[in-house]
Amino acid sequence: MALLDDLQARVLIADGAMGTLLYSYGVGHCYEELNISQPDQIQAIHQAYLDAGAQVIQTNTYAANYAKLSRYGLEDMVKEINVHAVRLAKTAAAGRAYVLGTIGGIRGAGRKATPLEEIKRSFREQLFWLLQEEPDGLILETYYDLEELSTVIQIARKETPLPIIAQVSLHEAGVLQGGIPLSEALNQLEELGADVIGVNCRLGPHHMLRSLEQVPLPRRAYLSAYPNASLLNYVDGRLIYQSEPDYFAQQARAIVEQGVRLIGGCCGTTPAHIQAMAGALKDIKPVTEKEVQPQLVQIEEISLPPGSPGRKEQLQDVVAKRKSVIVELDPPKHLDTGRFMEGASALKQAGIDALTMADNSLATPRISNMAMAALIQQQLGVRPLVHVTCRDRNLIGLQSHLLGLYCLGIDHVLAVTGDPTKIGDFPGATSVYDLSSIELIQLIKQMNEGLSFSGKPLKRKTSFSVAAAFNPNVRHLERAVARLEKKIEAGADYFISQPVYDHGHLHEIYEATKHLPVPIYIGIMPLTSSRNAEFLHHEVPGIKLTDEIRQRMAAVAHDPRLSQQEGLAIAKALIDTAYKLFNGIYLITPFMRYEISVELVNYIHAKQQTGKERELSHGRHIV
Repeated sequence: MALLDDLQARVLIADGAMGTLLYSYGVGHCYEELNISQPDQIQAIHQAYLDAGAQVIQTNTYAANYAKLSRYGLEDMVKEINVHAVRLAKTAAAGRAYVLGTIGGIRGAGRKATPLEEIKRSFREQLFWLLQEEPDGLILETYYDLEELSTVIQIARKETPLPIIAQVSLHEAGVLQGGIPLSEALNQLEELGADVIGVNCRLGPHHMLRSLEQVPLPRRAYLSAYPNASLLNYVDGRLIYQSEPDYFAQQARAIVEQGVRLIGGCCGTTPAHIQAMAGALKDIKPVTEKEVQPQLVQIEEISLPPGSPGRKEQLQDVVAKRKSVIVELDPPKHLDTGRFMEGASALKQAGIDALTMADNSLATPRISNMAMAALIQQQLGVRPLVHVTCRDRNLIGLQSHLLGLYCLGIDHVLAVTGDPTKIGDFPGATSVYDLSSIELIQLIKQMNEGLSFSGKPLKRKTSFSVAAAFNPNVRHLERAVARLEKKIEAGADYFISQPVYDHGHLHEIYEATKHLPVPIYIGIMPLTSSRNAEFLHHEVPGIKLTDEIRQRMAAVAHDPRLSQQEGLAIAKALIDTAYKLFNGIYLITPFMRYEISVELVNYIHAKQQTGKERELSHGRHIV
């Protein structure tokens, strides 16, 4: 326990980066494998940090686990790589410095792609071989996911009494991925048995200092910090960190004044940074008391931004009380917006509750639905319902897009995954998918609480009404309904379905979903021709037609006028069935032929009027 005894009495200087230093030397493959193929180079780096003043060094084993080594076909070399790494570090240290066995996080920033069971198996294997070589302690570093770090700490604590340093990586200053405050995360790590708790990677010294200002001194453990040299930059095709050693040393002194006892460097730091830091901290005393400076942000309770139209009743409230019709009219693929605006105006006059606009449907570029939504809201007074896909924007872009919608007073969105780019006009484009549709719903609902994805305050709550997509045209309907339940748990306010072309299936959908606590808008899409019917049936994901409907459309394929009439007749019959079962009808306009949708909207309203008159004739009043 000599390491912990030392930390009780003084501040210890740790080493700096290994991976980015090797990268700067032009090494481009698995850095951990160099423990075997180029041991002299690894030992020379250890020696350079020791000569710079490091009192604690760590093994070159950050990614020396089965999960990450398998990317290079080296999964069977876990033992050799870890054993050699500890021996190299101990040889370099020669009793002059502490050696920590390094185990890095597997889950990166973003989604939890790797199952916990796989993480635990991989961690146990690496831990076993590191402990065989008797390091002075363990350092668990660069963990973005608190669940992962909490899990492996418990495993390590059961296996060894050695000191455990546990370090998280922040999403933004003071906040972990998922919006967890740093102080809360560190407190959890201490309770699980970590001896040193802290932060490393991703942030430079400035933001790490700001984060630590909000953290109280631990009750039992010690604080650590391993900042990057700076924020990452991209210059001439290479990723670099630009930071002067003198600046790094100055900031390191301020970090220690926040109670840190173990301080080193992460990405971009070099022996020069550690040497400057060691000089700046030569006579510094450990901090035993500090004043915490929590970041307090007032979140305003405002439903819509200043200057936006007054908030109307939200669609989930409308459809819960009465029959409701929404219509999809996709933005044009060109800059002639005249017909689109004509259609939006005609549909408003017909009495729709909202106009929905897809987000580059079928991965084909169109005018931004945000722009068209703003136009129809401002010029026509139509309520827009904007689709937001996970396909085209990364997490940064999604949050920025949603903030922009809010500032325009657009508060109804449909969260969807989005068709993959390969099916569209630009098959060479990249599908992003940083988030799933369920995670997108969670993000939007978190913004409704005034918090960004990372938990950073937005200073005002958004007021989004969030629709979720429902594809009932699947082999196992119960699985689709189970997914709806997950979306409700994530915060979905109501559902909008893919078009349905089977009367019996509409009844099945009703029986399968009638227990759900949120309403459903059932999709109805009129057909325009036999070719249109065959394309939808065979090529469009999530849409299936019955043989009867395809045969009916084929029978009138010779006459475009008869084809449209038959398509309308089929749609009206489907509306008759859906109208009895669901309050919400979602009409999808084919090929900008808004006249078809107007006729169907009028047909639905006529049914409503007839129903009201019938009930009034029986002496009852509908609210």
